[in-house]
Amino acid sequence: MAAGKSGLAGNGFTGIPREWSLSEGGRLYHARVTIPLCAKGPDEESRVNDTNAGPGVTPRRRWSQHTKIFLGLFIGGFLGVTANLALGDDDRLRALVSNVTIPAGQIFLRLIFMVVIPLVVSAIILGVAELGDPRRLGRVGLKTLALTLALSSVSVLIGVTLANIIRPGAGLSESSRTKLLEVMGRYSGVVKEPPPPKTGLQILVDLIPENPVKAMTGALEGEMIAVMVFALVIGVAVTMIERRAAEPLLLWLQSVYEVVLKVIGLAMRQAPYGVAALLFSVTATAGLDALKALFLYVVTVLLGLALHQYVTYSLLLKYYVRYSPRLFFSRLREVMITAFSTSSGNATLPVTLRVAENELGIPRSIGGFVLTLGSTLNQNGTALYEGITVLFLAEFFGVHLTIGGQVTVVLLSILSGIGTAGVPGGSLPLVTALLVTIGVPYRAIGMIVGIERLLDMCRTVLNVTGDVTAAACVARSEGHILKP
Repeated sequence: MAAGKSGLAGNGFTGIPREWSLSEGGRLYHARVTIPLCAKGPDEESRVNDTNAGPGVTPRRRWSQHTKIFLGLFIGGFLGVTANLALGDDDRLRALVSNVTIPAGQIFLRLIFMVVIPLVVSAIILGVAELGDPRRLGRVGLKTLALTLALSSVSVLIGVTLANIIRPGAGLSESSRTKLLEVMGRYSGVVKEPPPPKTGLQILVDLIPENPVKAMTGALEGEMIAVMVFALVIGVAVTMIERRAAEPLLLWLQSVYEVVLKVIGLAMRQAPYGVAALLFSVTATAGLDALKALFLYVVTVLLGLALHQYVTYSLLLKYYVRYSPRLFFSRLREVMITAFSTSSGNATLPVTLRVAENELGIPRSIGGFVLTLGSTLNQNGTALYEGITVLFLAEFFGVHLTIGGQVTVVLLSILSGIGTAGVPGGSLPLVTALLVTIGVPYRAIGMIVGIERLLDMCRTVLNVTGDVTAAACVARSEGHILKP
């Protein structure tokens, strides 16, 4: 394994190129995976600035970014509910929401929305390209890909099932929903029903964009599926040509990807204020009904993550890997704690590689390949979270989804897991892309921005646990026995 800094390191970026070789049946398979470069987050930059305070100067203690976001969430919700109880439908409260808090929140959201298309296109192409030529992946690579798709599918199905049973978005009264939509409509557009279901070959035909540029310009009005398919086709094509021919395109896309992540990082610095404004607008209009729905949404996501981790993974470990789930999770404790605290599968990867080899006995040749690839592509927790979030917001804003619409949500959640950025707030643009596909205004994402960081920390734990579970399954299928 080779690891080092990229040429952009001097500008505050770090990259981790990794190369793995697998020998099977006398043939040598080679895979090169570059963990996406990540700009320093606000928390990291704060720590660097404090460290450089100089001799004799006591570093200032700064609150972490997620603490500020939670504080903004609490203040906005508390003031909004208080204003709703004290003033009700008073014209002064309506004027405050319409002319101050809604525009302030929308400025924050637009900083994220404006990079949705470059993020989706660059991330999906790079994600597929990292797989390498499917003809050269070999047995281990194909098993990894199959496991990734299977586990992601199960996770989304769990999430969609829970969302239909618990129905966290159903608690809002019609009067509250009408008032909320009236206020949001001034800046978000009206909530519209999803388009009528298509039948026959028209579904397949519409997946292929006749004009990709036109599809991108209309992506936030419902053309996002075509954009994703376009990126997927380009990614597959890149894997099938000579590396030297594809390298300039990949380097350019990597640069686009990095710039987009930096923009998202800058936007998330404004998150405490944007979250406070957005939640004040919702709670001042809808009152306690909105907080109740938000609470049920969090419970639904956490329950789904717990079921996938401790039921799906446990069944795989017990009946396929033939390994004790209790022992597996206890030896993985350090990895899970690191994932929860950093909210980044990429940042957790060094710990994951060490624990998988030393504590579980997964061979380095298999663990290095599967875990490195999984840190980018195997996003079980993110796929589950996106499925629940889209159904919650659709129900909250009164958009009825048919079975066909929910199948679309499932498929797109699995696909968008490939393009999820490993930074705080990186999944928000992709959730936005799913929303517009089913007829919900993309600015509805403002409902869940405040609690996104907490859920991000939790789903990252599931993501990295899924990576190690997949590595254990592949190792077992290759005849390796894990440490007792």
